[in-house]
Amino acid sequence: MNIILLTAIFAAALALVLGVLLGIFRKVFHVETDVLIGLIRETLPGANCGACGFAGCDGFAAAVAAREAAPDKCTVSDAESTKKRAALVGGSADSKPVVAITACQGTPEFALPKGIYTGLQTCRGAKISAGGTKLCSWGCMGFGDCVKACKFGALEMGANGIPVVDADKCKGCRVCVTECPQGIIRVVDKGQKGAFAFCNNRNTIKPMVKKTCKTGCGKCTACVKKCPEQAVTLENGIPVIDYGKCTSCGTCVDVCPQKVLRLLEKTA
Repeated sequence: MNIILLTAIFAAALALVLGVLLGIFRKVFHVETDVLIGLIRETLPGANCGACGFAGCDGFAAAVAAREAAPDKCTVSDAESTKKRAALVGGSADSKPVVAITACQGTPEFALPKGIYTGLQTCRGAKISAGGTKLCSWGCMGFGDCVKACKFGALEMGANGIPVVDADKCKGCRVCVTECPQGIIRVVDKGQKGAFAFCNNRNTIKPMVKKTCKTGCGKCTACVKKCPEQAVTLENGIPVIDYGKCTSCGTCVDVCPQKVLRLLEKTA
């Protein structure tokens, strides 16, 4: 009985001593929380999407406070929040909002499969294990990795097997861009006008394009030749638009036999 009592007294005394020591250590080694980090954190949406390059909003707030990240790198923030954040650290709030767009029209009807795929039902899994599921090595595989990754509900799989972006919900975080192993998700400035190539088929051998995708860019270069502003060039076999030159006249759209080029203002 005495042993039990002594043990209880010793345990209580030890707990008391440890409590006192912890209190002393806490006071001695206490570090004041940077008030600026808290103020910056209040301007962030709390999405923790990682688009800024940091693990979450807390990490980004600390980086902005330390002048290690620009205050306008949070694409999810609205313009007013970005201005407040920039005012706190004296940085720029000039970044333009962007929106995601799907650069592919190779539906299962036009971009045929290589065969029966029975592997992991994700785009990345199919890319790694089978090099893709379609004859077109660059086309959308339709498993919806981008849809699952979007934290804002801005993407859904269309009835034709191609992901559709809701521009009103899209925050331009680029998570879907990173998630797509085919590179068919791009971003453009919100409200951008001009032509855009809805194709990712980089095969430069013309006969092979039709064999792999009936709606793919045929590399005829008509868009390049006919553009009155010389705003269209071919890069990796895909028409690329210089929006600094493009006047949205629609000439390239009219001459494109595959209807790969479309005006952005008519696709919203």
